[in-house]
Amino acid sequence: MPPNVVARATALLRAVGAAEAASTTELARATDLARPTAHRLLTSLAEEGFLDRDAATGLWALGPEMYLLGSAAAGRYDITDHARAVVHTLARVSGESAFLSTRRGDETVCLLREDGSFPLRSHVLYEGIRLPLGVASAGLVILAHLKDREVDQYLDRTDLQPDWGTEHAPDAVRARITTTREAGYAVNPALLVEGSWGIGAAVFDRVGAPAWALSLTGVETRFRPERHRELGTLLLEHAHILTGLLAAARW
Repeated sequence: MPPNVVARATALLRAVGAAEAASTTELARATDLARPTAHRLLTSLAEEGFLDRDAATGLWALGPEMYLLGSAAAGRYDITDHARAVVHTLARVSGESAFLSTRRGDETVCLLREDGSFPLRSHVLYEGIRLPLGVASAGLVILAHLKDREVDQYLDRTDLQPDWGTEHAPDAVRARITTTREAGYAVNPALLVEGSWGIGAAVFDRVGAPAWALSLTGVETRFRPERHRELGTLLLEHAHILTGLLAAARW
């Protein structure tokens, strides 16, 4: 097997999943692959049923085999049935958009979204989006609850600045980690999109690792400093509830 072929193929699958539908050129750019290499791998994945290609547009999308494998794995990894009521309550009580994200390696993946009653909403997050640890409130709060050694290793191997700006330089991320640890919850002060704020709290697995996060996002006028404690406390309470539910279900 050629070196890194599995890594390249899985990178393409993740890129297709994040985009929902994308061209060969877009996927090659997203995965830093040469276009011929990307096309060859995409074609092979389609032959095995992992991808579909629209004959009219030429865009790639996830195929039926991904659905079947996902369904088979859901019983082991999908906590959304346990979390749905908690996310619903967060959206209802706060009026903001509420989310559940999970950690996958060096990233978070959004699993659930429910919008609250307030008519102005942030659309930065959506189900399926992947973001690096340290980016957005969910990724920051999970990173902040890792051990210092794990944080150091992550920041040593990861350069967030090219994609996310100077506010994601290591020293800036470390400063937000310190603030997050002191408060217990993370605040994203519109670092991804101007005017779009977020607050997140970690949810722990049965060995005490930060495996998931609950978060709220909304427009800046709804996330004034005087409301941070209110929303942060709400998130911490419901993160504790969900952690307990998952522990009872042996997650």
